Amino acid sequence: MDTTPAILCRDLSKRYRQRQQAPVDALRGLDLEVRPEECFGLLGPNGAGKTTTVEILEGILPPTSGTVEVLGRRWGHDDRALRQRLGISLQETRLADKLTAFETLCLFRSFYRDGSDPEEVLATVGLSDKRDSWVVNLSGGQRQRLAVGCALVGQPELLFLDEPTTGLDPQARRSVWEVIRGQRQRGCTIVLTTHYMDEAERLCDRVAVVDEGRVIALGTPAQLIALLGGDHVIEFTLDANGDAPASAADELRRMDGVRGARRTNNTITLTVAEVHAVLPAVLRRLEARGDRLAWLTTRHASLEDVFVNLTGRHLSNDQQEVPTTA
Repeated sequence: MDTTPAILCRDLSKRYRQRQQAPVDALRGLDLEVRPEECFGLLGPNGAGKTTTVEILEGILPPTSGTVEVLGRRWGHDDRALRQRLGISLQETRLADKLTAFETLCLFRSFYRDGSDPEEVLATVGLSDKRDSWVVNLSGGQRQRLAVGCALVGQPELLFLDEPTTGLDPQARRSVWEVIRGQRQRGCTIVLTTHYMDEAERLCDRVAVVDEGRVIALGTPAQLIALLGGDHVIEFTLDANGDAPASAADELRRMDGVRGARRTNNTITLTVAEVHAVLPAVLRRLEARGDRLAWLTTRHASLEDVFVNLTGRHLSNDQQEVPTTA
């Protein structure tokens, strides 16, 4: 297998200048390396810089400074040849309303010297029964799958998928997951942005968490989860007002076996190493404090927990959390 990175960024920065306002630095020295034939996830809260990063990698935006290599080439040198090797699916792809699904794929296929049979791509994305339907008559989820098909029809070496399952029902989401796995099996390198943590955990070989224009964490999903210091999560809500949740979180984090604590309003989330050993002690401590539980659950730690621990926000809705860590 070729060991040359599929994507290599060094000290990448992007500054947007605004009239009569201070410039905005979307990227601030971002470093990134994507290996050949891997599915690489790019995660970040709104405004973190991941969209700017992807658009620079795709050749849509020029960087302010830094170096970018895509498939061993740099933008500005034989860009047409490089684009022949890429497939791009945007989060909101605008397709011609009065073309059929089949005609749309034929149009995109014509942009490439080599590629796949549009009929086969229709089958791959589960739209064979919508072959002759106008785009305007497709549902939002069907249009999203067609957009993915447009990215696949050129048989790309490098595939960019920006929120490919947004708006899809659970069955359609899993169908797209199978498409992504199939592309990886044929040797395609994939860069995936997603707001679904389960999607990143199941599909990505490695993920990078981007915040404030920099990569703040990088590794396999298992490696990032290990950063929490515990494999399990205890999550509960207190039936209380005032500062009870804040004081409880601060007190509980100092207990043996508790690796971290955070709270959102009355909800407290504890990261623990051995849930069977820590949970009874937590319940006893809450009882001694006079706190009443509204509900409680335990689960395995996930990438969502990693993301909140690193950024203080949920990826799905940018909801702020209050960290209480050692």
